Amino acid sequence: MILAFLRSTSLLQRLFAAACLGIALALSATAAKAGEKVDPNASPNDFVLAAATNALEAVKSDEQAKAGNLARINELVDQYILPYVDFEKTTRLAAGRYWRQATPQQQHDLVDAFRGTLVRTYSGALANVDKVSGIKMEPFRGDPNAKDVAVRSTLTQTNGPAVAIGYRLEKTPEGWKIYDLNVENIWLIQNYRNQFAQQISQNGIDGLIAALKRDATK
Repeated sequence: MILAFLRSTSLLQRLFAAACLGIALALSATAAKAGEKVDPNASPNDFVLAAATNALEAVKSDEQAKAGNLARINELVDQYILPYVDFEKTTRLAAGRYWRQATPQQQHDLVDAFRGTLVRTYSGALANVDKVSGIKMEPFRGDPNAKDVAVRSTLTQTNGPAVAIGYRLEKTPEGWKIYDLNVENIWLIQNYRNQFAQQISQNGIDGLIAALKRDATK
């Protein structure tokens, strides 16, 4: 069931949290200061690093966030991370063929419900930033003129092996947006697509939306 899949102890959420930490802890690979302007039209690596630095420094300098106040961390995530994530594309790709079957209202509601799930995962990851020692951004090997690129990194953990993390970015009219994550060859969208399909086949699109909303209250 989708609710079991979306619990914080699930494999995908743990992997996604590691990827979120990878974004947040990119500070270790750059000397940028908090408040640095994020240029969504910069190189993919520089874009991710700048956004990550601001998010991490905001959490580290906020007393409520440092104390583990998730409500406050949610606010910081909303301010420093969400502007650079394309939730609609992530949701559309996760829903697959069912996206076209949904009404405009259902599409809107699904994006909103799924957004809540992903925000909580980002927040949970940022609440544990001290557990990671650093991250190394790998050299960019794609076409610098491409509109859809992959950024690679390696996350070094204090109590575990290094984790390979990749990000898919799309160049939109507003600049780069993150829309998918890969942790040790597991793609976020592909995993959610399988679970979405199962839930929709059993309870329809409205059933999936309801399940995601119920999870938000837990």
